[in-house]
Amino acid sequence: MMIRPHRTQPLWMAYLLHRLSGLGLALFLPAHFYLLALALNEPQRLDDYLRFADNPLVKIAEFGLVFLLAVHAFGGLRLLALEFLPWSPRQKTLAASAVAAAFLVAGTFFLQAV
Repeated sequence: MMIRPHRTQPLWMAYLLHRLSGLGLALFLPAHFYLLALALNEPQRLDDYLRFADNPLVKIAEFGLVFLLAVHAFGGLRLLALEFLPWSPRQKTLAASAVAAAFLVAGTFFLQAV
């Protein structure tokens, strides 16, 4: 299998990360809505889940979820800038900044959760 040269570029990786984070968030939404329904209809099962959520592995998974949300949001802002602002050769810097900002947001959340 031949690797296409454009798929090794940092902006291709930013595109891929944006797409995968969107897919991960779309897969999470049904579980989130299910838990909201538990809060309304079965408070005891929600309490059981909240006890389960104190598990350190769940906290790490929540870090991943917040990272996905942050990287998707900041990547979307980068794409909006690409669409509506004049083109700039700093697109790689903006992509790296989006990932760094996502780590900052997710790390702050994780430190508060622990």
